[in-house]
Amino acid sequence: MYGFQEVDAGTLQQWMANGESLCLVDVRTPAEMSRGVIEGAKLIPLHLLPVKLDELMVSERPRVVFYCQSGARSAQACAFVAQRQGGEVYNLRAGVMGWVSAGNRLASPELVSG
Repeated sequence: MYGFQEVDAGTLQQWMANGESLCLVDVRTPAEMSRGVIEGAKLIPLHLLPVKLDELMVSERPRVVFYCQSGARSAQACAFVAQRQGGEVYNLRAGVMGWVSAGNRLASPELVSG
């Protein structure tokens, strides 16, 4: 599937709780991000991903997990990064909607690494 895999909200939450090394990237628009983000995410809107690709440091973090509102734009990000950098690239299935539906909270964007 284009060199990337999907991960569900429960598995991502387990990885985070276990302190596993990953890079979480929110590719939504700034307006969408202002409504809340997953804590610890880098905020890189999809249209800026090509110029900010080097910020992901894929070689230093074995997993890169992209998310958006529903999973469609983050799948595009996954395909782009997997093609250029390889590594373990994941799309958060159902995006923020799936994360919240699974009972997880969103944080204020001011509290994340950006």
